[in-house]
Amino acid sequence: MNAALNPAAAVPAVTSDAETRNRYFDRLFSNPALMWLGQNTNHFPLHPAVRKALHDAIDDESFHAYAPPLGMEALRSAIVADLGVPDQSAVVTDGAVSALALACRAFCVAGKGFVTTDPGWKWPLQFAAKAGSAITEIPIYGPEYGFKLSAEALAASTDANTAVIYLVDPNNPLGTTYTEDEIRAFAQRAREIGAILIHDCTYRDFADSHTLASRFYPEGTVTIVSFSKWLGLAGLRLGALVASPELLARILPHSQAPLGASVLAQRAAIAGLAVKAEWMAEVIAQQRENQRLIVDAFAKLPGFEVPVFPSQANFIVVECSKAGVTPEALVTALGEHDIMVRQGTYHTPRFGHRFVKISTTVPRAWAQALCDVLPQAVERARSLPATAALF
Repeated sequence: MNAALNPAAAVPAVTSDAETRNRYFDRLFSNPALMWLGQNTNHFPLHPAVRKALHDAIDDESFHAYAPPLGMEALRSAIVADLGVPDQSAVVTDGAVSALALACRAFCVAGKGFVTTDPGWKWPLQFAAKAGSAITEIPIYGPEYGFKLSAEALAASTDANTAVIYLVDPNNPLGTTYTEDEIRAFAQRAREIGAILIHDCTYRDFADSHTLASRFYPEGTVTIVSFSKWLGLAGLRLGALVASPELLARILPHSQAPLGASVLAQRAAIAGLAVKAEWMAEVIAQQRENQRLIVDAFAKLPGFEVPVFPSQANFIVVECSKAGVTPEALVTALGEHDIMVRQGTYHTPRFGHRFVKISTTVPRAWAQALCDVLPQAVERARSLPATAALF
């Protein structure tokens, strides 16, 4: 066909970063042999009650109807009960990231401060940047910080112009969490300056203990929870935002989801919360054993260090700097064995050159496979360039 008659043929194809990223993950997702040790997803077999709930939701075909816009009342009540915050309300969302996006739309203000930690989770920073927020990332990577935020550092980095404090707890990627006194101090600082505290509790269920900031600052705390990690529903996309009714009244006008989240996911979540104590006892035991297995494997190789152990989340950070390999090269080398781990630059440009992150809610056979090929992969990584084609 003549190019003049086909404008698309006359213009060179341009591939956006989003297209490149999607094709990268499509290659991963389309590999049935891939062992997912890089996205903190939970790959343990579902609890039978959750599996039955999913099958029942398919069999009765209830998914033909939209779910209630704020979530099924049974699920909203179960989330509030699970957190132990009877005076608050839950809004069910398409994954925790949607809850975070909603909170950021509601409270991020152009020119006002958005304060978080480095490292942390990258997407809320992008939401805040889009709103025009003045972003401050407080460094916490390193023994000099204890790999966590301090009350003193938060006070020094916030003032009356701070609109939002975003706290990932347990921290992703470090796996550190906070004491009751530390959380109380963070909440007190937020109240002093009139800031909203977004408490991202995605990994709280893997911690030995966890304190909700809403206990001390209910009028200004937004709690974010996820069903992707502890219950293994990543591909079903389900999360929630929990706040006081007064705070929700300020948040909900910013919602871009007039229709409810997945019926299948909500039915699974209701069943999951009913068996959570039983389910999580087994999951935590298995993933902690995977942590020990992987840490022992790295300990046999010179130069590698695990700065936080045991991690209070379902992953560990492994430092590569002294081993003479780059995180990106190690990711590539393990990928040649169908093992996915994640390089640190996904989380933090400032510190990411130092570490890889490895997820541990996986079958023991996957963790063992990583340990078995690790010496070979490390040697292979020494000959590989640090590619930027990773996400």
